Amino acid sequence: FYSGLTYSPNDVSDNGTFVLRSSNVKNGEIVGADNVYVNSEVVNSSNVKEGDIIVVVRNGSRSLIGKHAQIKKNMDKTVIGAFMTGIRSNQSSFINALMDTQQFREEIEKNLGATINQITNGMFRKMRFMFPDIKEQNQIGNFFNNIDNLINLHQRKLNHLRDKKKSLLQKMFPKNGEEFPELRFPGYTDPWKQRKLSEIATMHARIGWQNLRTSEFLDSGDYMLITGTDFEDGAINYSTCHYVEKERYDQDKHIQIANGNILITKDGTLGKVAYVQGLTMPATLNAGVFNVEIKDENDVGGKYLFQYLRAPFLMEYVTQHATGGTIKHLNQNILVDFPIVLPSKKEQDEIGEYFSHLDNLITLHQRKLNHLKEQKKALLQQMFV
Repeated sequence: FYSGLTYSPNDVSDNGTFVLRSSNVKNGEIVGADNVYVNSEVVNSSNVKEGDIIVVVRNGSRSLIGKHAQIKKNMDKTVIGAFMTGIRSNQSSFINALMDTQQFREEIEKNLGATINQITNGMFRKMRFMFPDIKEQNQIGNFFNNIDNLINLHQRKLNHLRDKKKSLLQKMFPKNGEEFPELRFPGYTDPWKQRKLSEIATMHARIGWQNLRTSEFLDSGDYMLITGTDFEDGAINYSTCHYVEKERYDQDKHIQIANGNILITKDGTLGKVAYVQGLTMPATLNAGVFNVEIKDENDVGGKYLFQYLRAPFLMEYVTQHATGGTIKHLNQNILVDFPIVLPSKKEQDEIGEYFSHLDNLITLHQRKLNHLKEQKKALLQQMFV
C-alpha cells in the first residue's frame, strides 16, 4: 500500500505532475476529468506504475469509498491524491477483480465509521478474503481483465455513437435564424421554413383537477399510465409504467396516448422528450408531461419533429424565455411559440429515419454493454468465495 500526495492550492500549475483523484476513476477506468497538475518540485510520493490499483479511501460521498481502477499503461509523472490509496501487487489483476465483488463492498461498509467516510491502510490490511493458489489467481485475474477490456471497448463504441449523434444534431438542423443547415443529404437545396410549434401541433397535459394520487396507481391493469420517469433514451420503458382504472383513462381524450405521439416533460427534469412506439394497450398521461400531436402528418413528420425537439434548441429556448432563477416548470405559453424549422416533407422523413437508425444502433450497443456488465456481475458472484 502507498499513500497519496498532499498539496496546497499554491502547488497547482497548468502542467507538471498529474494527480489522480476520485474524478479520474470511472467505471473501473482512468479517465481525464477535472484534471489537476502540481509543480513537480513538491512531489514526495510514489509515481504510479502499470498494474497498480488506485482506490478512493476518503470522500464526502460514502458510496464512492472503494471506487477503484487499475493502471493499464505506463504513466510518467503521475501520482495519486491524498484521498486515494495505491495497491501494488504481483497479483493485481486478481485483486482488482476481487475489489469488484460484493464481498469487498461489504468489507468497506463494515469498516466505515458512522460519521467519517474514510478507509485507512490499516483497515485494508485487516480485511479478510478467500484466495486460491497463485496459478488460479492468475487465471481468474486474466479472465476478468479480458471481460473489462471488452466492456470498455463497447463503452467507447457507445460513447462514439452518442458523440456522433450530438454533432450531427447540431450540423443537420439550421442554426438560429438561418435557412440552411451545415450538413445535408444530397439532392436538397431549398431553404427551410420557420413555424411555431403551436402551428404544426397540439399540446395537452393532465390539468390540475384531474391530478392522480399515488394511491390510485396500480401494478397491473388494462390502462397504462405514462410518467416522465418512464422516459428512457427517447423512448418509453413500459416495464416501469403503472396502471390506472378505466374512468381515469376516459377522463381526458387529449391525453390518451397512441403510437407516433411525442411526449415532453414539463416538471422535474424539464424538456425530456420521448417518441411513442410499440404501445400495445390504451395509455394515458400522469401529471408533468405534455402530449404533442401533429396536426397534419402530410406536412410534418413525427420522427423529424421528435429529433428536432431532442436537439439542444428546445432547452436553449426555454432557458432564454423563462423568468426567475432555477427553471422548475415548463409552461405551455412558452412552448407554443417555440420555433421549428422545416425542410420539405421528403427531407424531413429522410432526416427522421436516419436519426432513428442511429438511435437503434445506440440502443443495441447499450444492450450489449448492459448484458456484459450483468454477465460480469454474475461471474463475480460465482467465481469468488
